[in-house]
Amino acid sequence: MKADKDKTLRKLKTVKGQIDGLIKMVESDRYCIDISNQLMASISILKNVNTDVLSSHLEHCVYHAVENGSKDDGIEKIEEIEQIIKKLSK
Repeated sequence: MKADKDKTLRKLKTVKGQIDGLIKMVESDRYCIDISNQLMASISILKNVNTDVLSSHLEHCVYHAVENGSKDDGIEKIEEIEQIIKKLSK
């Protein structure tokens, strides 16, 4: 992975802590809106991490495949990104 590993891990550990907190909130029958707000915060961080990872993939892996790999390597990397875009669009 070419994304900033420390930054990515820090964000994922933050989400892990939020998920642990969410579990406790549900177990203790906390107010639904409070739970929903925490869920949205976790989702936002995960989307942000995914954006960082995909940007890094484009900047490094796809660029490298197009510039230095075979034509098939470049096409394969572009098709991978197209599939991810389709998933994100749903």
